[in-house]
Amino acid sequence: MKLVLFDCDGTLVDSQHMIVTAMNAAFEAAGLAPPSRNETLRIVGLSLPVAMASLAPKASDAAVSALVANYRDAFTELRSDPTLHEPLYDGMKPLLQTLAAIEGLALGVATGKSVRGVIRVVTLHGLEGLFQTVQTADTHPSKPHPSMIETAIDDVDGSPDQTLMIGDTTFDMEMAAAAGAIGLGVAWGYHPPDELKAAGARQLSETADELEAAVRHHLNLGGRP
Repeated sequence: MKLVLFDCDGTLVDSQHMIVTAMNAAFEAAGLAPPSRNETLRIVGLSLPVAMASLAPKASDAAVSALVANYRDAFTELRSDPTLHEPLYDGMKPLLQTLAAIEGLALGVATGKSVRGVIRVVTLHGLEGLFQTVQTADTHPSKPHPSMIETAIDDVDGSPDQTLMIGDTTFDMEMAAAAGAIGLGVAWGYHPPDELKAAGARQLSETADELEAAVRHHLNLGGRP
């Protein structure tokens, strides 16, 4: 089985406003100066404990745990605001639907989000039934550890050389390399394209149509029917 794995934040959905707002609230609740917007976006994709330790390197383990709890509380509160949401990037839903219809190809998610967060995105955007494997920070080491990809491959009886990891961060590309999979970058996310290339991205796409072509090329799927 061929496998295409998608990162979530910055690849499928644009959640930067909610992430930055929740991060600011988490630090303010702890009596700390919030990181800059750029600093926050740089750690998107990492599991929360690793991300917080990176943003607050002098904090104790207890302080890091408190920041994690503060962030989760703030994000939960933001979700209740109907004016805030995590929109899909242009063309991603049709792309997922097109790829999911290809025989012998499985889709999955590998993300630093929680399972609850992924379920919310799937439900909000009507993506039910499109993903055959979902790997999250709840049960895996943080990216770029290859555990998420390795488990996803096992789930679908796939192989690393027939697996694509699509993401917007260097963590995604490094995770792909560590798992022996192929990393494809998207240019609309949170890390610059030149950094994605340096981290091992085989190809960069600027639109969903370009991404579909890249997927078909690297998995030898042929053109559109």
